[in-house]
Amino acid sequence: MAKFTSWFKERATKSSDLQTEKSESSPGDSNENKESINEESCSTTKSEKAKQILNQGVAKLPGSRKPLYRRYWFWAGLGISGGIVAISYGMWSIDRTLPDKAELNAVVREQTLTIKAADGTILRQQGEATTEHLKLEEMPDKLKKAFIASEDRRFNQHQGIDTQGIVRAVWNNLRSQNVVEGGSTITQQLARILFLKQERTVLRKLKEARLAQKIEENLSKNEILERYLNLVYLGSGAYGVADAAWVYFSKSVHELTLGEMATIAALPPAPNRFSPQVNLEAAKQRRNLVLQRMFEDGYITALDKQIAIAEQLAIRPSKPKRWQIESPYFISYIQKELPKYVSPEVLQAGGLTVETTINPTWQKAAEEAVNKTLRNQGRWENFKEGAMVVIDPRNGEVKAMVGGKDFGQNQFNRVTQAQRQPGSTFKGFVYATAIAAGMNPNQSYLDAPLVVDGYEPKNFDEGFRGWTTMRDALTKSVNIVAVRVLIKVGFDPTIKLAHDMGIKSELKPMYSLALGSNEVNLLELTSAYGSFATQGLHVEPHGITRILNRQGKVIWTDNFKPKRALDKDSTAIMTWMLRNVVNQGTGTAAQLSDRPVAGKTGTTDDARDLWFIGFIPQLVTGVWLGNDDNKPTSGGSSTAAYTWREFMEKATEGMPVEKFPERPKLEGRKGTIKAQAIKPNRIINRAVPSSKDSDDGEQQSYRGSRYRRRSYQGQQEDQTPRRRRRYYQRRYSSSESASSSESTSSNTPRRYRRVESNSLPIIPRRRRYTPPSGNSSGSQPSWRERLKPSSSQ
Repeated sequence: MAKFTSWFKERATKSSDLQTEKSESSPGDSNENKESINEESCSTTKSEKAKQILNQGVAKLPGSRKPLYRRYWFWAGLGISGGIVAISYGMWSIDRTLPDKAELNAVVREQTLTIKAADGTILRQQGEATTEHLKLEEMPDKLKKAFIASEDRRFNQHQGIDTQGIVRAVWNNLRSQNVVEGGSTITQQLARILFLKQERTVLRKLKEARLAQKIEENLSKNEILERYLNLVYLGSGAYGVADAAWVYFSKSVHELTLGEMATIAALPPAPNRFSPQVNLEAAKQRRNLVLQRMFEDGYITALDKQIAIAEQLAIRPSKPKRWQIESPYFISYIQKELPKYVSPEVLQAGGLTVETTINPTWQKAAEEAVNKTLRNQGRWENFKEGAMVVIDPRNGEVKAMVGGKDFGQNQFNRVTQAQRQPGSTFKGFVYATAIAAGMNPNQSYLDAPLVVDGYEPKNFDEGFRGWTTMRDALTKSVNIVAVRVLIKVGFDPTIKLAHDMGIKSELKPMYSLALGSNEVNLLELTSAYGSFATQGLHVEPHGITRILNRQGKVIWTDNFKPKRALDKDSTAIMTWMLRNVVNQGTGTAAQLSDRPVAGKTGTTDDARDLWFIGFIPQLVTGVWLGNDDNKPTSGGSSTAAYTWREFMEKATEGMPVEKFPERPKLEGRKGTIKAQAIKPNRIINRAVPSSKDSDDGEQQSYRGSRYRRRSYQGQQEDQTPRRRRRYYQRRYSSSESASSSESTSSNTPRRYRRVESNSLPIIPRRRRYTPPSGNSSGSQPSWRERLKPSSSQ
């Protein structure tokens, strides 16, 4: 370039010098003048060209063509290339904001939550969701064709975007001077439903078109149509054709007439404006238009069209099914469990389907049983609330849950949220620890006044039975024996076993632990008793089996493994003892006619809590009755046992009868738990005073001092005539100190005491003591002799 520049400068200088010389020469000769003029003009032209080339910095050889920048095809090519680059960049930018390929299989909208029962029925839906998701083959053929004729007449020909349909829609709208037809395809509408918002912007339309193309690449036409018909909003709170058929006509889709199908298919362009509930005439006009298009496209005959147009549009509105909440207490439990299994980001995105463990048939039976008890016994026995939970102990699945009387008035779930004293139901863990430590259930303990480190437990009837075996003490729910057993096995082993079996609440080491002074909830207590039903294995209770994302893929599944909490032999012995509670003890009201039952009753101070936890090998069910404000009731645990039976009779219909394991030998057993006996600082074993002491004027410092040895074989409490029962309940209402009849007790004198047994109380009366007459055969043994254990014990 530098050489060319110097050469042009040199030539320009020479030309200039030559011109100067010629101008100075004589102009006599004309030819010479002409030559000089020609040379001068030539020199001037070359000089100007050289200057132009120098000014532009471009060298141009003699005889070359125009520069590129002055050619039209150069600019045309540059424009086309720039357009292609700009379009590619724009598509790339849009694609970056679109969902990836995996998400295109979404079958539900965002921000929705669907909770299903074990049989697949929908319990609850939140957000813009359809209650009934239908397969395409489950929908009437004419209903599908009505939507195609109304919304996308070239649905089977285009690849997501229908340019011909857009042009036709624009022409028809201009001709009618109104919006009578839309240009969006069914695929575009599905893209907007699943992934986009409803704002009216150019960017949204571009995204919609691009998404429609991607959806067409990944889904078949049938899959697209099925998703659309299940998700499209059709006004009046209806999402999908199944909801619309119910909301407008109270029918299933198979019961719809052709006119009703056309009415529903006419709704997508303006669901609220064309809704037959809002504007019946507009709905008819849109229906007739859809019928006309179906006729033009060959989907129906002229006669079909005429009959459908002449059909009276009879509206029978119903509320959307998703507004109806089934098993509300269970649903609230599930919603609180969800964060344990999925991240907050997944929950926030929504679109989840939760498959649960609940059995709708059993749920209904449980609700009926609790409501019946509250309606009948609750009024007479002064309790207003009740709860029930049913668990399959083999896998931990919650099969039914009733958290209270009325969820609409009070959302407090008394199965999972109410912490209450379990009363004598906790004795099951105390005795299980003793059995697992190698003790014999026929081993006897003294049922007599006891004060240990200042704590004085009392029995529910404030009487004493003398030497009593562990089995009989559990059967009759004797409090003092339970405390003595706890002292022998220790706090730590008992608490550890209770926790291993399923108790989650804190358990404090205190003597009243044996009588259920530590608060627990019904779910954990029932689950813990389920360990008895499974030969010592415990499975975490849960209500969710699977969680699916928007694409229908499983993102969580239950995998709860059973853990050994108690050895098989100890479990079999405890089950044998708990069966006796139902057969002969405080739980007789829970007996089933066709199968064995095991369980335990429980009642707390002033009957504030009434419990029964019972089980068969396949099911464990817990019942609680009481008041939220902790007011005393005038009922007994037999009412809870009766409620248990009301449910179980229905739940076990058609269920095979399974037997409990056989009881192993009681002698020569080795313990699997090491007992850690408690060493009290001070323990007082008081003698049981006789009536003679009272006749001699010696007043005792504690109540229940008269020794009542009579056998309690009278009528059961729930079979007692109402007037007599009320009299005895008023006259002898129980009260122990930290709990009630079957729970903790104190030294504080009480005015009333309650009876918690399967028999009527014996009313104490003063009678003169008659001493035995020597060693005669008719003499009666003294009270000290009667307290001695028999050889069989």
